[in-house]
Amino acid sequence: MAQHLTSFFSMLSQQFGQKKNTPMTNPEKKAEKSICGDHLDQYGDGPGEELWNAFELLEIDGNDERSSEQVTGNENWCSRNVLRKQRHWEKIVSAKKDKRKCERERRKAKHAEQKGTAPQFSKRDLKAIAKDRLLEAKATGPQLCIDMSLTGHMTQKEISRLAAQIRRLYGSNKKAQKPFWLHLTGIVKNSPIYEACLRMNDGFANYLMDVTAESYLDLFPLDMIVYLTPDSDNVLEEVDPQKVHILGGLVDESIQKKLTFQIAQERHLQTARLPIQEYMVKNINAKNYHSTTLAINQVFDALSTFYDTKSWEEALKAAVSPGKGYIFKDTQ
Repeated sequence: MAQHLTSFFSMLSQQFGQKKNTPMTNPEKKAEKSICGDHLDQYGDGPGEELWNAFELLEIDGNDERSSEQVTGNENWCSRNVLRKQRHWEKIVSAKKDKRKCERERRKAKHAEQKGTAPQFSKRDLKAIAKDRLLEAKATGPQLCIDMSLTGHMTQKEISRLAAQIRRLYGSNKKAQKPFWLHLTGIVKNSPIYEACLRMNDGFANYLMDVTAESYLDLFPLDMIVYLTPDSDNVLEEVDPQKVHILGGLVDESIQKKLTFQIAQERHLQTARLPIQEYMVKNINAKNYHSTTLAINQVFDALSTFYDTKSWEEALKAAVSPGKGYIFKDTQ
């Protein structure tokens, strides 16, 4: 720009001094010259035209080669920057995919080691297998009934806890190699316990079990019923598939002692308890707490494990948590 200005003033001095008459060379400016030039030429044809030619020297071409190169250079620099960031992001995504793939392969290898040469099944296959086992248990397997008519003895919080125990019990039964066929009796639709089960257990309406408002007393012969209660004097020695084992659907935080035992006696039912005291002893603890009362899902875990392994040690190990204050006799 400084060079253009220097040339401009030099040209002015020369042109006004010599008063040369140079024709306009840019045809596109002819119309503008005719207007501006005429006004200038009132002082004479020469100076006006010479001054106009001088002004033409100051015209800056918008398509200047250096400006074009600079813009193009900036665009290329931006493009390279974007490409660099894109390649960097693609590397991160690819690395994450590789890491997830390696993690899946590692889990598969570990699972194969644990299962030996056991075949691998898809989730759909596993669901189909579990369904077939449950339907087979309905025809030939042992039967377990949860008496849901005891909710009148519970608070809303206890009812919610019972619904959660139903979910755990059903989940364990689905995974069992030898599942039971389950009955929920004395459960009325739109009752608090029914609504709690629907609210807390996804797919409860489609559980593969019998859900009925009828009493188990109306469904099974009395001589087939074994009511399981921790207050019974009879020890359960076997899980007989010809019997129907009844669990009282009771979550009792206020400790209503012997409630299920009293109900069974009033109805003249055979009772039994898990052999906790035969295989385990009280363990000294800071709270001096000992209890043989288990949640219904824990009782089921004991029954299911024993039915599969024929070992009460394994069954009680699966069901009785350390918090109950009992340990096995051989661990003293």
